Amino acid sequence: MAGIVLIGAQWGDEGKGKATDLIGTRVDYVARFNGGNNAGHTVVVDGQTYALHLLPSGIINPNIIPVIGNGVVIDMEVLFQEIDALESRGIDCSKLLVSDSAHIIAPYDRVIDKVTERFLGKHKIGTTGRGIGPTYADKINRVGIRVHDLFHPDHLRDKVEASLHQKNQMLVKLYNRRAIDVDQTTEELLKLGERLRPYVANTQNVLNQALNQDNTVLFEGGQATMLDIDHGTYPFVTSSNPTAGGACTGTGVGPTKIDRVIGVSKAYITRVGEGPFPTELDGEEGEWLRAQGHEYGVTTGRPRRCGWFDAVVNRYATEVNGLTDIVLTKLDVLTGLERIPVCVAYQVENADGTVTRHDTMPTDQEAFATARPIYEELPGWSEDISQVRRFEDLPVNTRNYVHRLEELSGCRISAIGVGAAREQIISVHDLLD
Repeated sequence: MAGIVLIGAQWGDEGKGKATDLIGTRVDYVARFNGGNNAGHTVVVDGQTYALHLLPSGIINPNIIPVIGNGVVIDMEVLFQEIDALESRGIDCSKLLVSDSAHIIAPYDRVIDKVTERFLGKHKIGTTGRGIGPTYADKINRVGIRVHDLFHPDHLRDKVEASLHQKNQMLVKLYNRRAIDVDQTTEELLKLGERLRPYVANTQNVLNQALNQDNTVLFEGGQATMLDIDHGTYPFVTSSNPTAGGACTGTGVGPTKIDRVIGVSKAYITRVGEGPFPTELDGEEGEWLRAQGHEYGVTTGRPRRCGWFDAVVNRYATEVNGLTDIVLTKLDVLTGLERIPVCVAYQVENADGTVTRHDTMPTDQEAFATARPIYEELPGWSEDISQVRRFEDLPVNTRNYVHRLEELSGCRISAIGVGAAREQIISVHDLLD
């Protein structure tokens, strides 16, 4: 039995898709446990690039069973578009299993998401507008649509009507929008549900049986630690728990069945959307990192905000997730820099004007919002490292950079990405041993 959790250790876009696919060649199941199609993973296999949003990244491997767990919210139209796109390229999606307890993103959730974000103006959160937040809100308010509801027409209509009762009043009276029709929405969901039916399963039972039979299950988180609804930079967060604990609640697998927690970090750091970002670079340096790293969102296409590696964030991720290993990605992007700054602590100005050094993540979000990075500079390198496959063959300054990040993060770095392709990775420690 081996349960392995793979999560993002920063603000997302760390390269989890590549790491998941790398590990997925040696596992039996890959299960998504949170989020929806606001997450994006890019996987490059044999020169082919696959952009995935809802489907587990391991679906590219024909030998694994991909699972969408109960903690995921599903836009069925997006799911089918993704399946169709992969199958048109020769990828078999027939093994996919979808939890019968997962929640469905209804058409009205997308509408609510877009109009409320627009209404917030300068106070906007930076949502992708895909209905993720409203669907999780429906879940908590106990008016959500679950997968198994799609196969009970009368019950489904009652749930849609109950959910729209308040939403339509808000749309009409507050946002001056047209009310959403109950019957039309119900029919749309029923039609999509029929196509979903062959994939539906009791995935909680499937995954527990798999672990009991000594299969290896990889639990894949969408988004990342600093976007966690409880542990991220609230309120500029997602609506679910992408930290390691979410793997248990999002699949129905107990914590004693988790053996390893792997965090993925870039060799620098990026963020999409609103919210504080202590090491963010404005101007030429930020533009250089964005261009070198091709930092544009897989899901939204938005340019990512870029900054230097933040060791405070990584130490926090190590603690919150109980990380056992780190996969460091995009190390090749830093090639050519003479000096590379690394944030080792924050400087925070208090209300009384005094300044405090923070070596750990401030729990006060106001303090974090005003935090200024304290940098340590490390020597860079100019050698091309994209073809290196052994750690000892890296330039000495590159090895020293990795060792310092490892020391600052409080967790061993077990694999290093040196390019976008599947094979462009250096294994330092066996992730499954």
